[in-house]
Amino acid sequence: MNLLLLEAGDLVAADRAILSGRRLKHLHEVHRAEAGDSLRVGLLNGLMGTGQLLSLTADHAELRIELSQPPPTKLPITLLLALPRPKMLRRVLQTVSAMGVPRLILLNSYRVEKSFWQTPFLQPEAIREQLLLGLEQARDTVLPEVIIEKRFKPFVEDRLAQLAAGSLGLIGHPGAYPACPRAVEQPVTLAIGPEGGWIAYEVEKLQAVGLQPVQLGERILRVETAVCALLARLF
Repeated sequence: MNLLLLEAGDLVAADRAILSGRRLKHLHEVHRAEAGDSLRVGLLNGLMGTGQLLSLTADHAELRIELSQPPPTKLPITLLLALPRPKMLRRVLQTVSAMGVPRLILLNSYRVEKSFWQTPFLQPEAIREQLLLGLEQARDTVLPEVIIEKRFKPFVEDRLAQLAAGSLGLIGHPGAYPACPRAVEQPVTLAIGPEGGWIAYEVEKLQAVGLQPVQLGERILRVETAVCALLARLF
């Protein structure tokens, strides 16, 4: 935890916060904090700054906080991601949150197993938990927006063109396609497929609304690796 992330409910005054639960446990077991210590803190969807630990007991921690720094700027990207396997989903959520993706759309695909949609990791609180871990890692406070789309064809045909308007539309897909561009300076809409990639029909549908396939080379990467590699290359 590189940032102690506070929520509105933690505040007992404009400059005071009381913590318990997971964050309190982290202060005890990882930070090994003591009264008087200064910590990096941030208010969820708000500013960042410092917190002085006034007291620390087994039940709660009290901090005096001063928030004056804006969070880091988000990447100018909308990421479309075919729903990954449940265990991988947790890691991907943390990754996109840590890397500054402001909007993630989890999308169905022919190669996404139906059972993946039944995972408890798709419950709002479970998604939020992983996003918070990513924010804490990267010292950010602003939660990404996560949208779930269980029907590929209606989403792509009816909504994707408007969503991607004014952006560089890309499909991360292995094959004889142009290399993924580097260090772009414009908004991007990026679609990354499941293990094994999008099927030809899905690529054609994405192309029909203006997204173009690009590749990272001959090697086939895991979804979580492809997400990191593409975001790093683009920005």
